[in-house]
Parts: sequence; C-alpha cells; structure tokens
Amino acid sequence: MSRSLEKLAILLVEDHRQLAQTVVEYLEELGATADYAGDAALARELLREHHYDLILLDVMLPGEDGYSLCRYLRHELTLDTPVIFLTARDHLDDKLEGFSKGADDYLVKPFALPELSARIQALVRRERREVAPHVLAVADLELDPARQEVRRDGQVLKLSPTAFRILRILMRETPKVVSREQLEHELWGDLVPDSDALRSHLYNLRKVIDKPFEVALLETLPGVGFSIRNPAA
Repeated sequence: MSRSLEKLAILLVEDHRQLAQTVVEYLEELGATADYAGDAALARELLREHHYDLILLDVMLPGEDGYSLCRYLRHELTLDTPVIFLTARDHLDDKLEGFSKGADDYLVKPFALPELSARIQALVRRERREVAPHVLAVADLELDPARQEVRRDGQVLKLSPTAFRILRILMRETPKVVSREQLEHELWGDLVPDSDALRSHLYNLRKVIDKPFEVALLETLPGVGFSIRNPAA
C-alpha cells in the first residue's frame, strides 16, 4: 500500500470506537500520525496542545457536537486547519450547516477508506498551496518549487534539500509564524533528530538568504516560532 499520507498529523474525533479504530489503522498504514478523541472535551485538549494538518470530525458526539467544536476551532483557537465532517446525516440542510460552521468537506457514512484518503490529500494540497506549484515571493526573495530554485535580488542561491524545504514551508505560510513543532513534523514526522538539528538548518538557511544582503527576512520569535516577513509590508 502506498504511503500517500506520509508525515501528515491527523486528529480523528469520533465516538464510535470500532469505526475509529478502523480509520486510525488505515491512516497509519498510509504513513500518517493519527490521534483519536472520543468526545469534544478531549479533542479541545489535543487541539490546544498539538499541531494537526487535518481534522476528521464526527457531527454526532456525546455532549458537545461537532458543529460546536468546529466553531471553537475556527473562532476561539483561530485555526484554519482543514476539517472534514464525518456523519450519517446526508440531507442538504445538514451539509450546509456543516459548511456554515467552518467545515471544508463533508463525507457521509458509510464511506470508502480510499475516498477518505483522496479527500484528505486534496485538502492538504490545497491548504499548502501545492495544487498548482507556483513561484513564492516575499520582498526580493523568490522560490520556484517546479525548478527547485531560490533567488534573491536576482541571484541564484544554493540551499541544502532540508533548508529548501524549510524555506518553502515558511514562505508558504507567510506572514504567519510557523511553530517549531509544525516545522519539525513537516520535515521529519515522528522521527525528529536531536534538538539542535532544526537550529543548525535554520542557521545555514539564514546564512544563505540573509547574511549577504542588507535586509534580513528570516525572523525568529523566541518561544513562538519562525517566519519569513517582508519588512516593508
């Protein structure tokens, strides 16, 4: 089986334990890291503590329902993480309700696991702006994913593969700040090297894209994360 969800962190919120076990095992076979919550209370705790690339959210939960949890995710945590509602409700009004609460997609039970995988991949690619690779630009810094090329002020810069990936993540998310946890997860999944590995790669990245130029673009916010920002914006 192709590991098509490699390094994705997914949260499944589902109170049907047998279905949850089946889905989690399938996601992990495809290379994802899957956390599971059987109710909204545990889901809230996990959302406050961890970064996820996508959330699978059952509508009918004990206590707080999925609609309310999605509102919490969008309005209180202000997260734009893609959300797929999983539900037996197949009426148009139910789907419209889900989208109005912040869902990105809606999958009716029972569903085929390969379809779930395809929808996850499509949403994550769209969220990461990888549907149609295009040149990313911040100030005079440009990154071309198709050519695997980085330029600043017209000069071609040579980066290691890991530094290139870090820069692509930061430029993709600009002007947002990317946490250390998110960076490490996208780079290495659960197999994070020693604690100085990311620091070393960021040092080398800064040395190439900032040191030869007057204006620094790579910012470190202690205890928060990293970003590529246009000082003139």
